[in-house]
Amino acid sequence: MSTSTALMTAEELLRLPRGQYRYELINGELKTMSPAGHNHGRITMRLSSPLAQFVWKNQLGEVFAAETGFKLTTSPDTVLAPDVSFVSQSRAKLLRDSQGYWPGAPDLAVEVISPSERKVDVKAKTLKWFEHGVKEVWIVDLKHETVTIYNSPENASVVTKDEQLSSGDLLPGFSLHLAAVFRA
Repeated sequence: MSTSTALMTAEELLRLPRGQYRYELINGELKTMSPAGHNHGRITMRLSSPLAQFVWKNQLGEVFAAETGFKLTTSPDTVLAPDVSFVSQSRAKLLRDSQGYWPGAPDLAVEVISPSERKVDVKAKTLKWFEHGVKEVWIVDLKHETVTIYNSPENASVVTKDEQLSSGDLLPGFSLHLAAVFRA
């Protein structure tokens, strides 16, 4: 005897009620997550605010907040939502007035590791971003106060809280001292 699970579409995901849970869609299967804790939110804002200001000042594109879905696959649908994301100006202009989820990956996906997330799951998500065209992934580790910058699945560098976070070709000139992000 076999059982089957009805797969959800991105359009059905978009209609789910907001508030109690956060959702992502992986190959049509709904993944339910608890809302992030206060430290997660605090660090995410301390990273996203300077990034957004830099991007807007230099007219480089758009920075998106957590819960912004990016539709990576169709039939079955995969929709992921990084904690912070960036889409370049040339790509952002194309879809500025469109509705629903962004079709494809952002140029930059920033994931702040939650205490409940396993390293294997974070690695799998990083790989999935690269499979679908992201140019850079930042993994923010709250426990160790580091940011790992991936330029490819095989090429990563770790920035500690005593160092400057920067993004070479993707965001030329952007620099942020991580002490400002991780301070108490």
